[in-house]
Amino acid sequence: MHLFRITFCALSLLAGFGCAMAAPGVAVPTLDEPSREDCNAAVAEARALAAALPADHLSRYFAERHLLQALAEAGNGEFDECLDMAARASDEVRERRHELRPGERLKVLGADE
Repeated sequence: MHLFRITFCALSLLAGFGCAMAAPGVAVPTLDEPSREDCNAAVAEARALAAALPADHLSRYFAERHLLQALAEAGNGEFDECLDMAARASDEVRERRHELRPGERLKVLGADE
């Protein structure tokens, strides 16, 4: 069984190499990595969505936290993570997962509390 697997893998590699040699003019599609501009556009779109909610809305608060993390990821050069955090912020605003009941308030503790 082990010899069969080795033989099969070797033949598969040879077949793949043969296909690549047979069609040298065919371009291999490359995955586009996100850029800073992509990240900035996603953050701006999510920020505009969040700004449409009232300032004391809990989903806006969480969306803004996601946007801060997105900007931190962009500062580290992790633009794919930036896009992910911006998408989370947009989802938070669209789905409004967090709601306060009437009379409730969000109490955000400071760093010294």
